Amino acid sequence: MVDIVTDLAHGGRWTSLRADGREWLWHRHAPERDRAVPGAAFVDAGGLEECVPTVRGRPDHGDAWSRPWTRDGDTDRVECDSFTLARTLRATPDGAEADYTLTAAPGFRFVWAAHALLDLSPEATLHMSAGATTRLFPEATPLLKERWPSGAAWIEGAWPTPRGLALDRLGPDDGTAVGAVVATDRCCVHDGRDRLALSLHAAGQPVSIALWRNLGGFPEPDPYRSTGVEPMLGRVFDLADAGPEDAARVPAAAQVRWRLTLTAACRCP
Repeated sequence: MVDIVTDLAHGGRWTSLRADGREWLWHRHAPERDRAVPGAAFVDAGGLEECVPTVRGRPDHGDAWSRPWTRDGDTDRVECDSFTLARTLRATPDGAEADYTLTAAPGFRFVWAAHALLDLSPEATLHMSAGATTRLFPEATPLLKERWPSGAAWIEGAWPTPRGLALDRLGPDDGTAVGAVVATDRCCVHDGRDRLALSLHAAGQPVSIALWRNLGGFPEPDPYRSTGVEPMLGRVFDLADAGPEDAARVPAAAQVRWRLTLTAACRCP
């Protein structure tokens, strides 16, 4: 069973994700998080943030994380300038599900990420579809054996070692930080005997798993360790970089629906 606790007053943020006695969410002392307002720079307090309509770019980490949410029955909702996002959480026999509905004008494009920062040991490993197309972004340049192509927003390789960069194993702090977006709908996290699987379904929309592997390389001047495993609608961190197939799009019915599933078990080795 997976237990989830959220904070509606502060962006609908998930403050706890527990399974089999283990707390999976990483946290950082950041009292300024409680004072955030729309348009503010992102405050990284850990947990899981609802990032929409972008992650990087403007507004920083989206427009929903800094607004108060409301609850109607079993549904949480936030009203933003260009859209409304609703979320319903429920327990399942082997975990939990979160059903989402975004309502906006037809044609509205967006990226959404369940920006989950996990509390993982250096021995933790990430399991996704072998060979899945993986996008690396410019902060990966110092870790690559090749020059970054001039003007490229990203380059692609194959999971788990895109362009020779092993991303499936975390390891100890080494002063690096790199983001990636993997074209798959599922990730299973192994940490010792513990397992957490995250999967995403959204009919007719691009789905992926974003990874933020920060091994003490971000931010300056006081870096810390954090690992983001982030089910995503879209294939880029910044909506401004999205090509025609890289972002979710609201259809004529004016709504997009998707489901995030979490289980404390997985079938991978």
